[in-house]
Amino acid sequence: MTTQTKSTPMMYAHITSPIGPISLAGDGATLSFVGLPESRHPLNIPAGWTRRPQAFAEAKRQFDAYFAGELIEFDLPVEPQGTEFQQRVWKALCTIPYATTISYAELARRVGNPKASRAVGLANGANPLSIIVPCHRVIGANGSLTGYGGGLKAKQILLDLERRHAPPAAFSLSS
Repeated sequence: MTTQTKSTPMMYAHITSPIGPISLAGDGATLSFVGLPESRHPLNIPAGWTRRPQAFAEAKRQFDAYFAGELIEFDLPVEPQGTEFQQRVWKALCTIPYATTISYAELARRVGNPKASRAVGLANGANPLSIIVPCHRVIGANGSLTGYGGGLKAKQILLDLERRHAPPAAFSLSS
């Protein structure tokens, strides 16, 4: 993932999902935003953007497969916009296996700054590619569901969906 300035026309679409309407935005070649129904960072569509659902046909197909339990990892061209630190956190989020969770402290350790749990939490909350970059897999140190930009109800639904459809190997203990 790299930070890049957009100069191409932006497009957007809305798709349906079990957690409600999901907003997608990008330039037609790459996806730069996924917004959930109760998002703290909703998609504000500037003048000049074009509603173009067909530009997101592959994203829609993959989201449908994910919600059907048939897809455990997205394969879409993405360009999330953020600081270097946010990019590191988002990259680390992508290493959390399907149907598993880690704490904010563990995520901070994975990005090389074990004392940065709060900063990691803020970067996690600024994730512009919800679900694709699986920030819903980060929970409190005590196992509780803590803040989620799409709402705790959506976070619980996503975690339950993944646990329901996880391959058996996801829950096996390595020896």
